[in-house]
Amino acid sequence: MKYSPLAIIAAAGASPAAAQGTDPQGSGPIVAALSWLQGTLLGNVATAVAVIAVAMVGFMMLTGRLNWRFGATVIVGCFVLFGSAAIVSGIRSTAAISG
Repeated sequence: MKYSPLAIIAAAGASPAAAQGTDPQGSGPIVAALSWLQGTLLGNVATAVAVIAVAMVGFMMLTGRLNWRFGATVIVGCFVLFGSAAIVSGIRSTAAISG
């Protein structure tokens, strides 16, 4: 008999509200490291590098030196990287409405 992953999660009693609790005890260094990583990935240097990358990829696509599919992948990746906070908050609000 084959079970779907959603059925297994539902049977285990996992809910989105349980995953949004406070940080567990002893996770301070991990949370601090992830906050540093987030600050680095979304800081001024990363923004400048992303702007330069999108400009160079766009120029290479316009001159025919780069495949359009790869160029679009780079540009969409930058949008996902810098829009990740908005994406996660949208998912959380949707989960809160349906749950």
